[in-house]
Amino acid sequence: MDETVSFGSHRYLAVLAVLVFARGMDFLSTWIATPNLALEGNPIAKKLGWGWGLLLNAVIVFFLAFWPPSAIVVATASVLVAARNFQFAWLMRSMGEVSYRKWYVERIRGTRLRLFLFCLAGNTLLTAGIGLGLIYFSPPWSILPISIGMGIVTYSVAVGFYTMLGVWNVRRAIRREDRLLTAMPGRHLPAEALVVEVCTRSAEPVE
Repeated sequence: MDETVSFGSHRYLAVLAVLVFARGMDFLSTWIATPNLALEGNPIAKKLGWGWGLLLNAVIVFFLAFWPPSAIVVATASVLVAARNFQFAWLMRSMGEVSYRKWYVERIRGTRLRLFLFCLAGNTLLTAGIGLGLIYFSPPWSILPISIGMGIVTYSVAVGFYTMLGVWNVRRAIRREDRLLTAMPGRHLPAEALVVEVCTRSAEPVE
């Protein structure tokens, strides 16, 4: 898995093209879903913004293309994230970032945590199982399927982590609101007052 290629070779250019496409789809799907990054669940990506984020990814892609196995892992995870983003990007774009966040907060508020965690586990573990199976049943010398399997597992871990991070932020904000309402009976705080960061790449798009 430590195989490298030389700069400018046909294989380097092929891997570079795959990485540019995969990362480009991730950026495109994120932009469609949340052009202002209000729903971006990755705090680092959110802080970098579009300009610095594109620059950093360009540098990473340039160097990562020297290591095809690692590049395939990243490309696989990126394509899966983009596909997940596209699934709900139309809804986020049509509702607007603020309205979608408000709607998401209300759905979290009305859902039992155990049910949510069970569904999240079903989503991530079943997907990771495919990746693990691909890794396990692939010959040790077969780099491509093993790397793809690792990419699927990486995607599943990212979905689980960022979804839990987003939900934790939402539930923390809800508890804060409940404490304020307890201290000030008779008042109601609008959902916009909740300080939340919804993870869309994981909790319905944007990884």
